[in-house]
Amino acid sequence: MANIIEMPKLSDTMTVGTLVKWLKKEGDVVKSGDMLAEVETDKATMELECFFDGALLKIFSPAGSQVAIGAPLCAVGKPGEVVEAPAGQPAAPAAKSETTPQQAASGEKKQAEVTHSAPVHTPAPAAVPSAPARADGERVKISPLAKKLAEEKGIDASTVTGSGPGGRIVRADIEAAAKNPKPAAAAKSSGPSASFAGGTVGAKGPVQQERAVPVSTMRGVIAKRLLESKTTIPHFYLEIEIDAEPLLALREQLNKGLEAAGVKLSVNDFILKASAEALRRVPDVNASWHGTEIRYHASANVSFAVALPDGLITPVVFNAHDKSVFEISREAKSLGKKAKDKKLSPAEFTGGTFCVSNLGMMGIPKFLPIINPPNAAILGVGTTVTKPVVKNGQIVVGQTLTLTLSADHRVVDGAVGAQFLSALKAVLESPALLLV
Repeated sequence: MANIIEMPKLSDTMTVGTLVKWLKKEGDVVKSGDMLAEVETDKATMELECFFDGALLKIFSPAGSQVAIGAPLCAVGKPGEVVEAPAGQPAAPAAKSETTPQQAASGEKKQAEVTHSAPVHTPAPAAVPSAPARADGERVKISPLAKKLAEEKGIDASTVTGSGPGGRIVRADIEAAAKNPKPAAAAKSSGPSASFAGGTVGAKGPVQQERAVPVSTMRGVIAKRLLESKTTIPHFYLEIEIDAEPLLALREQLNKGLEAAGVKLSVNDFILKASAEALRRVPDVNASWHGTEIRYHASANVSFAVALPDGLITPVVFNAHDKSVFEISREAKSLGKKAKDKKLSPAEFTGGTFCVSNLGMMGIPKFLPIINPPNAAILGVGTTVTKPVVKNGQIVVGQTLTLTLSADHRVVDGAVGAQFLSALKAVLESPALLLV
């Protein structure tokens, strides 16, 4: 009897998974441990593992489809065994490898997306959305995978020539367009224009192509969790300014002295380590709210926010209180790369007890972050600012850093939050303590 492989729950917040592509096709011989497909959750893209020996008899869900947890994906059994599609779900062909545009087009499903070449001032009636269109009004034929890739790379699909059957645009076309982008048409203007980093001053025309893009699984989960956090958790905010000169000086000295060893510490590495040390000194912040109880955690598992094209994710440095700043730096860099490649496993982004969100690298002086439940607090890190400060009764040029603590008042009281920031300030202004 054939074994049915179902959509597994690959993250704590996952309800559906998107089947990115099949790594095997119907009829292939498979064994336990083989990877059958790539599945995108709300947090990462992961591989679906086979736990049986036999042949891939039937694929029930095509590439590009969203499948609920527990729904059947495929059947594995003895070669030649006949398998019927589960009740209420017709069998679907496997997505074929896109080694050529023609192969890519044969296994993909058409999907519509609303696009317009100019702003629309009158709302369109609530009807079936139109497909992408070219300048002459002709509908753009594009596969779901190619459309997703075009959105990720910022490519206007209406300007791409398809090489698939009937002029259909497939992944290979988008990849080729990304490697050889067409020069943008010169903007017509009645007056002079000046170029700058973000665009052209005085240029005419719309700022972007108007379009409606379906909410991704990741963005939908982020929206739900942040709305829940902001509306159900009583946030309060505490802010402190620290003297950043000792930290910056130590970082520069270490990076210069250890450059030959490939060491390059970031300000965020020190803040992650300092946060863990502050949690050791003020452990009441290292807690979480669970309705009928407050859990106080023995380990400082410090997570940090990583920005992704479709949202953000918070990989965790476990037991940061027992790790050196060098160990934290190496681990954070590895986790950050895996996060951007969407290759994090659930064990690497769940279980955090405190979170750090750093927008200082983007020039933001300070901000108020939203708590990532069930954590009791999150730290917002701004950029270093050069400004006049008073030292030893004299006004001198100094460098300061503003830290903002967002805390859950059900768990953390104002005095406890203040003690935490004071401890954080103490270790960051004497950063050599972090090397002990």
